[in-house]
Amino acid sequence: MVLNRQRAVRLSIRDLNGFLSRAQRKLRIPRGALTVCLVSNSQIARWNRDFRGKKGPTDVLSFPIEGEKHEPRFKRGRNRPRKFRFRTFPVCYLGDIAIAPAVARKNALRAGGRLDHELRVLILHGILHLVGYDHETDTGQMERREKRLRSELGLS
Repeated sequence: MVLNRQRAVRLSIRDLNGFLSRAQRKLRIPRGALTVCLVSNSQIARWNRDFRGKKGPTDVLSFPIEGEKHEPRFKRGRNRPRKFRFRTFPVCYLGDIAIAPAVARKNALRAGGRLDHELRVLILHGILHLVGYDHETDTGQMERREKRLRSELGLS
């Protein structure tokens, strides 16, 4: 579910909910297992400071349920991961994703893209963090998975 808790940027929540549903189906994540909340720059800046120790607003933050380690599991081929699938989680709720549409709009304009596309990319990125990927500590697994999913979900 996508919730809009900001007023700076007008958006189609219906379209974002549709994309979220498609992404969850693609990743085999049950409906209702996460929430995306669109928030103001000031709110996301507070969370960025409090939870990451970084100053200023960011575009997306993911908040997995504490105490649970959601690690992606791979079916192994000979020497490398071949087919991705998620472990069946003992918890029904994975966590929350916060997105600042005003920051996303600025990033989209800078890159010459569209806001609706940028928001979908951020939703997908946030979901991957909730299920255990971390681009700051892995060796490229999250980036490769995200690139493949972007293509499969029409975000290339």
